[in-house]
Amino acid sequence: MKKIFLFSIIIGLSFSCGKKVSQENNTTKEPKPHLVGGDSDAHGCKGSAGYSWSTLKKECIRIFEGTKLSHTEETGKTYTTAAFVIFDGDKAELFLDTQEESIILERKAEGQPWIKGDLQLIPWKGYVLKKGDKIIYTGE
Repeated sequence: MKKIFLFSIIIGLSFSCGKKVSQENNTTKEPKPHLVGGDSDAHGCKGSAGYSWSTLKKECIRIFEGTKLSHTEETGKTYTTAAFVIFDGDKAELFLDTQEESIILERKAEGQPWIKGDLQLIPWKGYVLKKGDKIIYTGE
């Protein structure tokens, strides 16, 4: 009688364990949440932590710690974005909200504007960024 009782307990446990294992296998796994700071661009800069690659500095930087340039005011337009510029000697790296890649501007001498193509960053009452003859950003 003891053998039958012991045998039925063992069979009962194996069925209940088997059921538990099969239930665990049937559950759908939730995707792991995306961690802030867990992303990196091609240079290893973590965009979610505010870092972008600087071609000029050759390192990850936080562009918002540079000089902020705001859109010039035009009647009826409100802008919520800005551009930023960082300086290194006679070069300036421009991060425009309308461009994916930064733009490197160069100047010939102290007090002269930084230039690339039709873009000019002029040191005047802070900074003025012109495209051709049109002022597009200003900042201090």
